[in-house]
Amino acid sequence: MRDVAVIGVGMNRWGELWEKSHRDIWTEAALKAIDDAGVDHVDAMYVGTMSGGLFVGQEHLGAMLADQLGMGPIPGTRVESACASGGLAFRQAYIAVASGIHDVVLATGVEKMTDVDGGRATYALSTAADQEYECYHGITFPGLYAMMARVHMHRYGTTREQLSAVAIKNHHNGAHNPLAQYPMEITHDVVMKSALVADPLRLMDCSPVTDGAAAAVLVPLELAKKITRTTAVRVAASAHATDTLALHDRPDMAWLGSTAKAAKDAYQQAGVGPKELSFCEVHDCFTIAEIMVIEALGLCEKGKGGEASAAGRTALGGEFPVNPSGGLKSKGHPVGATGVAQILEVVEQLRGACGVRQIKDARWGLTQNMGGTGASSVVHIFERA
Repeated sequence: MRDVAVIGVGMNRWGELWEKSHRDIWTEAALKAIDDAGVDHVDAMYVGTMSGGLFVGQEHLGAMLADQLGMGPIPGTRVESACASGGLAFRQAYIAVASGIHDVVLATGVEKMTDVDGGRATYALSTAADQEYECYHGITFPGLYAMMARVHMHRYGTTREQLSAVAIKNHHNGAHNPLAQYPMEITHDVVMKSALVADPLRLMDCSPVTDGAAAAVLVPLELAKKITRTTAVRVAASAHATDTLALHDRPDMAWLGSTAKAAKDAYQQAGVGPKELSFCEVHDCFTIAEIMVIEALGLCEKGKGGEASAAGRTALGGEFPVNPSGGLKSKGHPVGATGVAQILEVVEQLRGACGVRQIKDARWGLTQNMGGTGASSVVHIFERA
């Protein structure tokens, strides 16, 4: 297997992009990544999309977007793993380069979620849960994560204030991200006055519905050293794991087993542990998700994620900064694109190009992207080359 590097990244401003089509959003991010990489072609491309058919009525995205980019007949592959689609698309691109099948590969993610009403968007997202044993009874993802939160609060003493601390911190970071959907500061009072969605989760505990895309160009590390115009970022580890689709089938509703397994594999591949990481980008689809993820990644003790968040250990200047981009909560969550956008933030941090939210002396970065309530998790570790 060859060492792999990321030499180009691209992303558009996320939000409610009414004036742009699904393919326009994707092409904009893809061209930015190709331009950033300084290459004039790609050998293959992967597209992470959760549900193009339900959101915009379009499937067969691999072929359509290769043609849209003007690079057909290159192989174009659509990858789906619910909200982990982007992270898994990047993993497939990594495998293609590491194996020697291709030399220049484009990894992308895209979702256009606002072309349907709230009910249809909720249905599309619910397809990532167990249709027969969860959705049949009317549950939605806010309800599922609310149950996870209640178990965590009962077992470990996690508080409402600790949940709010995650949202406050991520909006503080996102306020300095020019591509974020909601770049604004919030307070605990703002969180508590927002609408109750599924007790104990309020509107400001939940990531938004978003349109957006992100892209990255991957090449062998040796080639990167010859052609890159900026700092090459090495992919030190790529790991993927799964869990039960239905939340009620798990032995512990307050533990993300797929994330813990993928993280363990990634640490072993990279030869580093949680203490060596400079920062992380994690899947905070709900505030309780970030708390549970940092526990599964080994950044803090099991059950102590809420305490760590409230104590400022995950802040930009904290012991282990989490979501310097603003995370899904502030930056937005176009489900198929989220995993690739996490990688863009890591690449820019390791290049030293993040301005006010720059992590000092960043060398190692980790991304964690998951689908559903953690039925799939993808973890990548990156090193400044």
